[in-house]
Amino acid sequence: MSGLLIDIRQVTKSYFSGSVETQVLFGVDLAVPRGDFLAVMGQSGSGKSTLMNILGCLDQATGGSYFLNGVDTLTLSRNELANIRNRTIGFVFQSFNLIKRMSVAENVALPLIYAGVSRARAHAKALLELERVGLKDMAKRTPNQLSGGQQQRVAIARALVGDPPLILADEPTGNLDTQTSVEIMRSFQQLNEERGITILLVTHEPDIAAYSKRLVRLKDGRVLYDGPAAEGLHQMNATTV
Repeated sequence: MSGLLIDIRQVTKSYFSGSVETQVLFGVDLAVPRGDFLAVMGQSGSGKSTLMNILGCLDQATGGSYFLNGVDTLTLSRNELANIRNRTIGFVFQSFNLIKRMSVAENVALPLIYAGVSRARAHAKALLELERVGLKDMAKRTPNQLSGGQQQRVAIARALVGDPPLILADEPTGNLDTQTSVEIMRSFQQLNEERGITILLVTHEPDIAAYSKRLVRLKDGRVLYDGPAAEGLHQMNATTV
């Protein structure tokens, strides 16, 4: 299991309202080696958001097992989940989730501040990550002074500031135009190829999923396809023509 960053076996997830059980995931298996780049696709209600929340340690499975970086997450307390999440995962969201009253550099440094790193060290690391995404000269600006694409690159820098081995990106290009989406996806490719960071993104757009190496398609809480992205997208196209 040492080569696997994510190892999910027979994961189920149910939600309860009184005595009524609604099952969302049905025996999902997913093994993600370090350095993989995969896209998760599925229609609304397929379970992809639920799976993303479990992968991000924001929620726990009802059954099965989930090992993240070799740790059995289903045995962890809420605080322990928060700790492994902060050490292992960087999050990138569709809505950027930047704090408007803070500068760009302060936004990027925030995860390190929460982790107890000194402000001086956190600021220096934030500037380094901003330089890597080409925005060091924007460090003193506020998010509302940036374009949507620039804000998402700031969000990527923030996700990377703690040097996590895994990036979870939830519809990261959903609020961006086509050209900016291409730039963001190329940034993810570069992070994967040059820094070896594992990328897992959720998207409903085939042209975005095409940037990944691997495609996982969910339907009704089950894995419908798990394999090379190009082949999976070709199958999707064949069923829609």
